[in-house]
Amino acid sequence: MLAPLSWLKDFVDIDVTPEELQEKLFSCGFEVEELRELGAEVSGVVTGLVESCEPIPDTHLYVCRVNAGAHGVFQVCCGADNVAAGRKFPLALVGAQVIETARDHVTVIGTAKITKGKLRGYDSEGMLCSGTELGVTEDMYPGAGYNGLLELPEDAEPGADVKPILGLDDWIFDIAVTANRPDCQSILGIAREVAAVLGKKLRMPALDYTETDVRSDGFDVSVEAPELCPRYIGHYVYDVRIAGSPAWMRRRLALVGHSAISNIVDITNYVLTEIGQPMHAFDSRYLRGNRIVVRRAAKGEKIVTLDEKEFVLNDQNLVICDGEGPVALAGIMGGLHSGIREDTESVVFEAACFARDNIRRTSRALGQSSDSSAAFSRGIYEYTAELGMRRALHLIEELGAGKISATHEDKSAGCLPKSRSMEASLEKICGVLGIAVPEREIIRILTDLDMKPELQGDRLTIQIPPYREDMEAYPDIAEEIIRMYGYDHVESTFLREAQVTMGGRNPRQKTELKLKRMLCAAGACECMHYSFFSPSDLELLALPEEAPERRAIGIVNPINEDLSLMRTTLIPQMIRAISRNQKKATLEGRLFEMANRFEPKNLPLSEYPEEKPALAIGIWGEQESFFTLKGLTETVADTLLLHFSYEPAGRSFLHPGRSARILCEGEEVGCLGQLAYPIGEETDMRVPAYLAELDLDRISKWYGKPARFRPLPKFPEEKRDLALVMEKNVRCGEVEEVIRSACRFVTDVRLFDVYEGLPIPPSMKSMAFTVTFTPEEEAFGADTVDGYVNKILKKLKFTMGIELRS
Repeated sequence: MLAPLSWLKDFVDIDVTPEELQEKLFSCGFEVEELRELGAEVSGVVTGLVESCEPIPDTHLYVCRVNAGAHGVFQVCCGADNVAAGRKFPLALVGAQVIETARDHVTVIGTAKITKGKLRGYDSEGMLCSGTELGVTEDMYPGAGYNGLLELPEDAEPGADVKPILGLDDWIFDIAVTANRPDCQSILGIAREVAAVLGKKLRMPALDYTETDVRSDGFDVSVEAPELCPRYIGHYVYDVRIAGSPAWMRRRLALVGHSAISNIVDITNYVLTEIGQPMHAFDSRYLRGNRIVVRRAAKGEKIVTLDEKEFVLNDQNLVICDGEGPVALAGIMGGLHSGIREDTESVVFEAACFARDNIRRTSRALGQSSDSSAAFSRGIYEYTAELGMRRALHLIEELGAGKISATHEDKSAGCLPKSRSMEASLEKICGVLGIAVPEREIIRILTDLDMKPELQGDRLTIQIPPYREDMEAYPDIAEEIIRMYGYDHVESTFLREAQVTMGGRNPRQKTELKLKRMLCAAGACECMHYSFFSPSDLELLALPEEAPERRAIGIVNPINEDLSLMRTTLIPQMIRAISRNQKKATLEGRLFEMANRFEPKNLPLSEYPEEKPALAIGIWGEQESFFTLKGLTETVADTLLLHFSYEPAGRSFLHPGRSARILCEGEEVGCLGQLAYPIGEETDMRVPAYLAELDLDRISKWYGKPARFRPLPKFPEEKRDLALVMEKNVRCGEVEEVIRSACRFVTDVRLFDVYEGLPIPPSMKSMAFTVTFTPEEEAFGADTVDGYVNKILKKLKFTMGIELRS
């Protein structure tokens, strides 16, 4: 919520600095995300009176004598076509800072410091400025949009700072308003809070206007869906004169991000910002049958909105219709022919209250949003609709934009805005807060919040204003009191029955944190993605139709198509992340993500799906390979005190010859391998990528496995090199397992050579291992070790047909 300080001062006498007001707003529950001084980038610019202006021969330049009051008189060279003697312009003195523009004098490229210079042989002691060079637009100050010097008013005092003249001494508060306070999504709403926190009186905006006896024939409003539209107000305005809005209105709209269009349209935007009430003005010529009907859309009914988009509707969408069909999407946007034109002569102003959930669902389902839909989605109360209409009609009269007729319609579902009485126990309120707030402070705070408190013994009675529909019970009163009294008054104490507990992380959290730290130590960066992915992600993986990953849960109201499924694997988003990095010239790196996958028990859903944790690892770069990735998975196993084994596996998204499935104690727990070439090409990979995914849900059964230590050997270890001949399809891991199982004293088996060729038969290969034997009770003799080797060779021969190479 953007709130200019100057606008807030219309309603409250603010006698603190902007920084102090920021702190006070924060103390009462409103975080100021940004406090911006409007003219922060401009300094040292004063009013300059051009006393003389002479052309420099053979150039488009002029040499000017500029009077800057107490600062002195300066010679300035200028090339603007509107510079002339007797006029007043902004003068940037030497040392001043202004906005720097490109050669077109329009495009902003940064800031610049003014120095003394020389042009065509003439000294120039400063610079006369345009509106762009001061960060001022045409909407903020008349004449600022001209591609020349910004002319200042005749009564501007030479030498005076231009910031107050141009309104650059203003401040903009960007305030985060919580979802439970829709009444604060406006300047008036924030002003109420400012008045309360400063202990000041709130001045309401002018709401008076004069109606004429003129009436519109047959103007009628009916609400057929009162559950979605509890209040609808329409008012007929005639003799409309479409023109530009006054400078003060254009400036204020510009400060909060609105562009001035015309007086009628600007009034609706002004009321939206100031009061928080979205409004629409219908050109009455295009209301067929002089009727307005608020109803649910018929299934298949169509509408074209102001931005020329066509939508097909259903009975969950609320529409505003005339006598023949829809003319607006309720609470979102008007229809194509409902807007204001240059020749509009009469309008029907609309101010309504729509069900917030319906507007939110419609906006998401149609992918159509606006400032109005954002406001209605948060919540607009019936009080605000009435206040907004009265304010708009006052502005019509104030701006001379039209005449207000006596023709109006006010349809309500029977809940007209009024104050509500609420009683509460003071003891209960203080019990919620945990402290005793002085009674005089409670009365003061609730009075400042316009709740008219009365205290009789322990019973507190308040009148809840009609704009505070969020207050329902005594805890809400407690919240109002403490946020104004100050959270710093709350003291930390133990509950009476409380006991000190150790707390801490559970085994799963400890293990996952250990894994994250290990992967970070191995040079990988953690990444995080949404829990949703796209159907195209599943197609990217080229998964078979029966693949379990394809049993994904669809989202009923997705943000967009790319986030329409609950993810069943982390691989697609890891591929996208690697691709994005490579496109940005990051050609090497390591990433990991630890997150949940969502596996439905049945589709369509009849119960909650299972959320299963998984770990995805992605590496890429010229220095990476299948084996560096395997090394990372081995590090995961070492961290968990486990042993992984690997078997060839064909996954559709991995290279068929460089992929494997990961097993732990015979159970498959994941896969790893190089990304398949077609997928790499489709995602614009420039260097090879390697991926692994581990099922942490299956691995979790081994979490907390105790470490077993044994003392260092007292006797020297013995090593033997064995060159073994075997079939080509035999895997290294299988051989290692047989060697280890053949002798309990084998503590390490390492492959150091693989050979194919003569004199080994073509169907065979040789693999050479270093086997380490570690004694326990006594040193090994040569004969003992030879016996162990013979035992290993016999088992290899018997189980796998492997022989020692001769």
